[in-house]
Formats: sequence, structure tokens, C-alpha cells
Amino acid sequence: MTASVAAIDTHAPAERRPFGPGTRTWEETGLITFSLTAGSAFLLQTMEPSISAVVDAHSTFRTDPIGRAVRSLSAVMMWTYGGEESLGETDRLRKMHTTLNTTDANGVRHTALSSGPWAWVLHTGTFAFSENAEYFSKRPLTAAEKEDYYREALQLMRNFSVPPKELPATYADFEKFFADQVENHLEATQTSKDYLKVIRTIAPPTQLPRALHPVWRALTGPFGRMQYFVTVGTTPEAARQKLGLTWSESDERKLRILGWFLARLVPLLPERVRYFPIAYEARKLERDKARLRKVINVRPL
Repeated sequence: MTASVAAIDTHAPAERRPFGPGTRTWEETGLITFSLTAGSAFLLQTMEPSISAVVDAHSTFRTDPIGRAVRSLSAVMMWTYGGEESLGETDRLRKMHTTLNTTDANGVRHTALSSGPWAWVLHTGTFAFSENAEYFSKRPLTAAEKEDYYREALQLMRNFSVPPKELPATYADFEKFFADQVENHLEATQTSKDYLKVIRTIAPPTQLPRALHPVWRALTGPFGRMQYFVTVGTTPEAARQKLGLTWSESDERKLRILGWFLARLVPLLPERVRYFPIAYEARKLERDKARLRKVINVRPL
């Protein structure tokens, strides 16, 4: 089933439907390079005051960073490749977030399902998708491709029951909205600063014997440093300035070189390696169904 449509009226009643082959979301979200810009998306989420407060109170990203990352990645793969179950996944996540509320030190109450913060989580995903194409594809998205992809992003937000008032109508509108949010609403929260520390040095699993911690640090150190580097590099400059992060022309060149290399290496990998497991199996299943349909269509009558 294809989720791509010619146009979406952001003020029309929401129609929820799963993604399928033929959409850019289906073809690209499951690639292993997806996780590279997921870091900047989460960083931008933790700079939103309400999300920061809720994450600070309820998330396990400090104590179980790998487990949290795997669960988040699994959720993304499910709402992209789960077919009819993908809508059940979005419902599950909304239900799970109904109880994720907190009151900060200033007495301000924050709720995870407030329309603005709830939408911001998905808006950062739209930004990260475009950044991924900017750095880790053979070429960035054209303006027309961004508009086409954004229609799919609107579909995803409808699947998550994001209120129409939180949906910019076009990608051009989204870019203006996003820049304004980064410049005038995001803050250098303690949660965002802690997240940067966590991804730079990946904590060992709690069940790993202490004697093996040096081995763990040696093995994971390069990956943590790369994820930190890519996260900082794909974060908007206005957000970097708020966090006191520096990014030089030399850093930018290094990130571009890394992206050039990965954009040419990843397509050479076998599909089973190139895609995350749920994405690979979903793609394989669709091909099997297409082959079955072909045989059915030519059967003797």
C-alpha cells in the first residue's frame, strides 16, 4: 500500500494509513545510515523545554543508552514497515506517553502529549531526514523532492494524531517554522547537555562485568566519537551556539568526506546488511507478495 498522495490539506479530517513501497519513507528510513542523524533529532527534542522536562523525569537515556536507542529505533521501523500494525504502534506510543508528565523546579507542569511538543518530536524527524540526504546520500534532495517527502511526513504526523494546527502546509513553510523554533524557542537544557555526554561515551550494559569495562570502552569509543561528531555537525548552527558547541570549516569538510564515503559504500552492501532487520524483512515480504500475485495472475482459468 502506498502512502504517497498528490497533496494533503493540513486542515482536513485526518486519514490514517500505513506506508508502503513507492514512498521515500519506505525506501530510505530503514537504511543503516538513518541512525546517524537520529542523534541531532533527539538533541533538538531535548532542547524543547517540555520534552526536556519529561525526558529528564522518565527517560532511561542516561542509565541505559543502548537499550533506549534500540527501542526507539524499533519503534521507528514498526511505524514505517509494520503495515496495518504500524497504526497500532502509533496508538501504543500515544497511550504510553499519556502518563509521561512532570512538574519542573519552577512549578511548571509539562505533559508529553501537549500538541506542540508532541508535534516537535516528529518535526525533528523531518529535519533529520533532509539532513541525512544532505550529508549521507549521493546528492541532497531537490526543492521538489523535499515537498514530495514532506507530504509523506504530514501523513506520518496524521498517523500520530498530531493536531492540524501544528502542521505547516508545505516544506517551505516548515523550514520557516523550524528555523523560528530553533532560534526563539529551544533552550540549552541540562537534559540536552547530558545527552551530548552520553553519546560521546557509551555506558556499558549493566550486566557487563566491571572487569570488561575497559574492553567495552575501547570497542565503543570510536563509534561514540563518530556519533557525537555527526550529531553536532547535523545540528543547526543556532542550536549549536546555544549549547556552546563549536563547528569549524575543517569539521564541515571532514563530515562531508565521511558522508561521501558512506553514500558510496552503503549501496554496495547486501540488502540484509544495508537495512535494519524489520525494514529488510518487510521489503522481502513485499517482493514475495508481488511474485505470488504474478503467479496468480497467469494461472489457468
